[in-house]
Amino acid sequence: MATAALPFSVVIPAKNEAKNIARLIGEIVTHCDKLGEFEIIVVDDASDDGMAEILRDQCRATPQLRCLRHDRSGGQSAALNSGIAVAKGDIICTLDGDGQNPPSEIPKLLAVFAEDQSGMLGLVAGQRKKRQDRLSKRLASKFANKLRGSLLKDGTRDTGCGLKAFRRDAYLRLPFFRNMHRYLPALFLRDNWLIAHVDVDHASRWGGQSHYTNFERAIEGLVDLLGVIWLIRRRKQCSVVNDSSQSPQQDH
Repeated sequence: MATAALPFSVVIPAKNEAKNIARLIGEIVTHCDKLGEFEIIVVDDASDDGMAEILRDQCRATPQLRCLRHDRSGGQSAALNSGIAVAKGDIICTLDGDGQNPPSEIPKLLAVFAEDQSGMLGLVAGQRKKRQDRLSKRLASKFANKLRGSLLKDGTRDTGCGLKAFRRDAYLRLPFFRNMHRYLPALFLRDNWLIAHVDVDHASRWGGQSHYTNFERAIEGLVDLLGVIWLIRRRKQCSVVNDSSQSPQQDH
C-alpha cells in the first residue's frame, strides 16, 4: 500500500555541521509542530567531523527525523536532490545546515502556498535582509545576483538564500545539475510556474566554517550561468493536446 503524502518535508543539506545540526533540528520541530504533519530529512554529504554520530542520536530522539548519508561528497545540490527524491511531502522546504536560515521563517513560506488560488505557484523563494556575512561575501553575492538577474530575468535579488519552499512534483521535472539550487527561480519560470518572494531574516553562522570561497563561487557560477541560459533557450514549448490512441467511449 502506498504511503500517504505529508503536507511538507523540510530538507537540509549538511556537511561538517556537527556544531549546528542538533540545535537546528530542535528549532525546526519547535516552529513546525503547530503546522501539522511533517518530516525533516538531513542529508549528510560525507561529513568527517562527527556529525553522523550526532544524527544517529537525533534520529532516536526525534520521530519526524530521517537521515541520509552520501558515500562521498557531492555538493549542496546533490544533497538536496537525494533528500527530495525520498521525501513524502507535497511541498519541500529547504534551509542550510549552518543555522543562518532561521527555522522560524518556514511558516511564512508555507503561508504563501496556503493563500495561492491559481494552482500555478511553484516556488516561494526567501530573500535575505540584513545579511550577517562578512563584507567581501556580501559584495561578491550582490555582484553575482545582479549579473544573474540581468541575464535570466527571474526577478530574484537573492537566489543564494537557502530558505525556499516549492512543489516536489515540479522540482522532480527540472533538469538536474551541479549547483542547480542557485538557479531554482529561473528553472521554475522556465517550466511556466509562478514564483513568489518573501523577505526573511538571516543569522550569523552558529559554529564551524563556510565550505566555499568567493573565487570558487565565481568560477563555477559563470559556467553554471551559461548552462542555465542554454537550458532556457532550448526549452521545449509544445504540449500534447490530443491523443488518438484513446478511443472515444461508446454509448450502449
